[in-house]
Amino acid sequence: MTSLLRLLTILRVVWRFGLDQLAIDGARRSLDSRLLSTGLRLLRLGRRFDAPRGQRIREALESLGPIFVKFGQVLSTRRDLLPEDIADELALLQDQVPAFDSAIAIATIERSLGNSIRGIFEHFESTPVASASIAQVHFARLIGGREVAVKVLRPGMLQIIDKDLALLRRFAQVVERVSSDGRRLKPREVVDEFDNYLHDELDLVREAANAAQLRRNFQGSPLLLIPEMVWDLCRSDVIVMERVYGIPINRMARLHEAKIDLKQLSREGVEIFFTQVFRDGYFHADMHPGNILVADRGPHFGHYIALDFGIVGTLSEFDKNYLAQNFLAFFRRDYRRVAELHIESGWAPASTRADSLEAAVRGVCEPFFDRPLKEISLGQVLLRLFQASRRFNVEIQPQLVLLQKTLLNIEGLGRQLDPDLDLWVTAKPFLENWMQEQVGPKALARNLRRESERWAVLLPQLPRLAHAALKRAGQPHSGEAQTEQLEALVRETRLTRRWLQALTILALGLLLALLVS
Repeated sequence: MTSLLRLLTILRVVWRFGLDQLAIDGARRSLDSRLLSTGLRLLRLGRRFDAPRGQRIREALESLGPIFVKFGQVLSTRRDLLPEDIADELALLQDQVPAFDSAIAIATIERSLGNSIRGIFEHFESTPVASASIAQVHFARLIGGREVAVKVLRPGMLQIIDKDLALLRRFAQVVERVSSDGRRLKPREVVDEFDNYLHDELDLVREAANAAQLRRNFQGSPLLLIPEMVWDLCRSDVIVMERVYGIPINRMARLHEAKIDLKQLSREGVEIFFTQVFRDGYFHADMHPGNILVADRGPHFGHYIALDFGIVGTLSEFDKNYLAQNFLAFFRRDYRRVAELHIESGWAPASTRADSLEAAVRGVCEPFFDRPLKEISLGQVLLRLFQASRRFNVEIQPQLVLLQKTLLNIEGLGRQLDPDLDLWVTAKPFLENWMQEQVGPKALARNLRRESERWAVLLPQLPRLAHAALKRAGQPHSGEAQTEQLEALVRETRLTRRWLQALTILALGLLLALLVS
């Protein structure tokens, strides 16, 4: 019943803002159908829309709530796929979502922190400096003079998100039933991932912890500044952090006036992304322009500042190695290796012919090499890959959905800063260096040091296990009990032998580590 009411709400918003007309009008232009033209005229009866189409789409997404606002945020970075007027309007969703009443924000702060505004702050700006889909931000000054930013969660978010997610799950089930392509995209698993990320955003303490981890990862690096959290003033619906000063990444005129080196900034953006993904396996996954500033003062002048850490992505060692090998194979135009990796990882069925998949990947990617970013649309590449992989039953991996989204954001930012940036040339050396660090004697020594704590616990148990196995071997048993004892003895003997083999390898590895260190 709840999903039905939400669906009716969505249909009402679509009708109110005339999005149905926009959709049919686009289909009419592409298909030139008399039936569609007639339908469009009938739909216009009794309705008149004076606002531009971009404004109508933005206002409709705002009316539908945080999930739809986030969808608009992602679309706003793809100016190569959207008309300029629509992209300009959707860009307002990044940090100019209508604010909620400041009195509600102040009441939330006082209730959560257990003190009055005057008891916490020397000064508090009631007008928010930024307002987004989940929360809004106010500037303030703590008693003692420290400048801070206060982030306050929007009221009623949990109920709205749960209704939309229920509707998305129903839609995903329908897609899986009626479409083979839909099943390959695993829509229900994708919705579950989206569910986790959205609910994580509703806990601002989790966001503060994400920020602290990213800050540690880039401690001492000039490339990226992460604001410090004021932990004594952090709660699930309110967090307080140091105030940072910078220019929004999409304010190109202001960046030019401040004499920011945009080409260098674009290259650093690529380095930051690949550092987060491949060195740390922990990356900021909501990098739309509303969350990125460029420092215009202090020691970080001309470098990035990241904000809003509600969504972060993590990658396992397997994911990192697999992705790095794929990227390097692409950069080297080794399409055979790309095909083999897809089969080895299980993305494509084991029965897939590697030469056929290789030819399909080559046909998609080869036209895009040796061209500046302004001539490359990652969206079009992904679309062509989707079409080419359809006949190979290649599956989209849900755990990489955030990474795919972040790549789209990175491309949008790079296109604004330096359209001539060669993404391939910039990224290839970084990945090659990273891969070299993952193999060879130094990598072996590093991995042995990391595993040494486990071996310190396991190795002392070997004599006891061997003694227990020998003791049981000499005891008489009969019937079923004897069989069970023998099976247990075999298992323990095999385990002991494996541990002894591992011990030998460990000793040789430690010797090698000493020789190369």
